[in-house]
Amino acid sequence: MVVIFVRRKDAVVRTYKHGISGFAARLTAAEAQSIAKQPGVVSVFPDAYYQLHTTRSWEFLKYETGVDIYSDPGSPGSTSSSSHGSDTVIGIIDTGIWPESKSFDAKSSDPKLSSWNGTCMTAQDFTSTSCNGKIIGARYYNDPEDDDDDDYLTPRDFVGHGTHVASTAAGVEVQNASYYGLAAGTARGGSPGSRIAVYRVCTPAGCRSSSILAAFDDAIADGVDVLSVSLGASSLSMPDFKDDTISIGAFHAVESGITVVCSAGNDGPDSATVVNAAPWILTVAATTIDRDFESDVVLGGGKVVKGEAINFSKLQKSPVYPLMYGKTAMKSDATEANARNCISGSIDKAKINGTIVLCESKDPGYSLFEKEEEVRSQGGVGVILVDDLTRRVASTFKKFPAVVMSSKDVPEILSYINSTKNPVATILATVATPKYKPAPEIAYFSARGPSQNSENIIKNSQPDIAAPGVNILAAWMGNDLGGTPEGKDPSMFNVISGTSMSCPHVSGIAAVVKSHNPSFGPSEIKSAIMTTASQLNNDKSPITTHSGATATPFDYGAGEMSPTAPLQPGLVYETTTVDYLNFLCYHGYNTTTIKLIAKSIPPNFACPNNSSPDLISDINYPSISVKLGKEQSRNVSRTLTNVATGDGNSTYTLSTSIGGKGVNVHVSPSQLKFTKSGQKLTYYATFSTMAGSSVEGDVFGAITWSSDKFKVRTPFVVSSS
Repeated sequence: MVVIFVRRKDAVVRTYKHGISGFAARLTAAEAQSIAKQPGVVSVFPDAYYQLHTTRSWEFLKYETGVDIYSDPGSPGSTSSSSHGSDTVIGIIDTGIWPESKSFDAKSSDPKLSSWNGTCMTAQDFTSTSCNGKIIGARYYNDPEDDDDDDYLTPRDFVGHGTHVASTAAGVEVQNASYYGLAAGTARGGSPGSRIAVYRVCTPAGCRSSSILAAFDDAIADGVDVLSVSLGASSLSMPDFKDDTISIGAFHAVESGITVVCSAGNDGPDSATVVNAAPWILTVAATTIDRDFESDVVLGGGKVVKGEAINFSKLQKSPVYPLMYGKTAMKSDATEANARNCISGSIDKAKINGTIVLCESKDPGYSLFEKEEEVRSQGGVGVILVDDLTRRVASTFKKFPAVVMSSKDVPEILSYINSTKNPVATILATVATPKYKPAPEIAYFSARGPSQNSENIIKNSQPDIAAPGVNILAAWMGNDLGGTPEGKDPSMFNVISGTSMSCPHVSGIAAVVKSHNPSFGPSEIKSAIMTTASQLNNDKSPITTHSGATATPFDYGAGEMSPTAPLQPGLVYETTTVDYLNFLCYHGYNTTTIKLIAKSIPPNFACPNNSSPDLISDINYPSISVKLGKEQSRNVSRTLTNVATGDGNSTYTLSTSIGGKGVNVHVSPSQLKFTKSGQKLTYYATFSTMAGSSVEGDVFGAITWSSDKFKVRTPFVVSSS
């Protein structure tokens, strides 16, 4: 049993019964401690707030693979935007939905699903007609500490995040979509035919863990096929698996055959920041796409310096505005460092009035938007912000002319300022430039491994997969008046970034894989997506991070998701419930605790006597991670299932790659010969350090099995013990 306790008066505010056993109640700390000691209680934890992890992307993925999954509904491996996936339901646990968006239009002939058990909760602003053949379920969860607050007793989205996520996963095609004319084109989700079930657990204040667990509980009973969860705990306060609402809810959902896809978090680029890292979750990192939102600075003399941002500048195109360095505008009582960074209260209004100001970003305690606000409030007409991290992520400044530059461009601008008596410039309005290279890159904010919880399979050291999460255009709520350009109505689409945006890309493909392969369970779907991923960018070079360094599995897991290859993966790794139970054993839980966590458990199950974290490497997962000391070796095994259609006769040949010194890998056998569909074959891998050697850092590589039709790639990492 799981107990979530809420402060204030004593009362049970929520119960969980569909696979999850527990309740949320208003308890004192002493009462919570007393309940925690009772037999049958797995964990008791506070009702904390979780964070939101905040269309060209699908076109980009199509170009990367060379296949358009929407082009021919009748061809193998293709999907029809109008019908394919209509037998699958994607549950969105988020901030709700804006049902009037064209992304959620339904055909009048859309049939009801006989397998659907959910409901459409109504409210004053959300009637029964808000649910249709596209949105087939909608639930909301009141905040147990604010029973008297009726503002959010509705499935409607008052944040925009949930609408954006839902349309990215399953939005229908909408032509002439744009963000005030930017990124114009056809918007669509990854599985346009899938149905949507909405579970609004978040308000502008955050996402209550008691509501999140209730949403998982309801989704299991409702009959969703995929759950898309673009939220999670902070990496600074990451709970253990048994105390993590998402981990607990996802375990029971996966037990019930639901694929759970979660965002990896936005606390990158630091290492050990990935969240939602339980092995039963499909965890997603964020990458860029081949579209740049370019806003240029034109210096006196016509020199153009390229930057990135979304602004609707109405400045003249000619460089006629005085240009000034923040340091030059320093107040008498300010420090030079603060003035260079345009920190609040550091620059003189009389000096910058009517000017464009160049501001550095060497003080991480202040955001770009705080610096933009300082310049704007002091009478500046534009601002050039220097920030290497965010240069490829378009910050949205809307009406104010603001642009983000790389530090490498600063010397040229400063040289011009210092060599000119009256330096001038202008900032041009944003234009979207396609076919940007290189792409994808790992977004600077995308959380990295290794995980703080467990490191003995790559999954618990990193995300599983990467997908587009930067500058994503998708549906938005229709009443967002903040910063609307003069004379414009609120946009029904928005461009935002985050692992929140990458998560629904994978959720959409997971639904398509499920529709194409109805017998696949969550682990087969996960395996199909991971083993068919790409590690190359549109220059046909290895994917890099935001800094230009070659990306590793700690950054992107198995690689960038393919929208087509997972439909026919050839072979899959099936990770069973027993594998996950053993993982909990190896992680340190005893058999008694595990039996209380799990819904269905073999009657004779018991943790192995020699349970240790090293044994996590043996779980049948689509990645491998081992730790080695000096002159050590480690044996692991993996079992592959033949899921190819046809007669099932196929031979797969081994190839291995390894980058790094001091480590050998030997795999046996060198061929896998399958004679029928559904057949399982096992291979064995021995990782060893060379004589007299130790592992130097983390050594990455891959084991790949190839037939005449399929390529099945399994990444591995060898770390020092």
